[in-house]
Amino acid sequence: MNRILGKAVATLGGTALAAGALLATAAPANAAWDNCPKGYLCAYLGINGTGGNPGKVEGNNTNLTQYNKFRNADSIWNNGKSCNVRIYGKRNYTGAYWTLNRGAGVYNLNTVGNGGLKNGVHSNKWCV
Repeated sequence: MNRILGKAVATLGGTALAAGALLATAAPANAAWDNCPKGYLCAYLGINGTGGNPGKVEGNNTNLTQYNKFRNADSIWNNGKSCNVRIYGKRNYTGAYWTLNRGAGVYNLNTVGNGGLKNGVHSNKWCV
């Protein structure tokens, strides 16, 4: 009986240890998003918020093509103060669009808007 109990405890202990190791190796929060200041929409040249410092805008913008990091964005983060933001694949709030809740991002723009945002974000409108 003691041998069986000892094996069960060892097995459960090993399972708990493995689960602990799994938790310890979980992916950390993406630190890249942390460099997007409060109140801004931030665009990154790499997926998952990579590619250096972001391009940053606030307010509604009908033409973001003048900003390289929006024109060529691969990912984007909404760090707005109070509401969502809609991003558009063309100027003047036209083309494919995607709405981001506050505190959310698109990790790869190729995956949203039926591919209409793969060429970057060309306009944005807040609180839609």
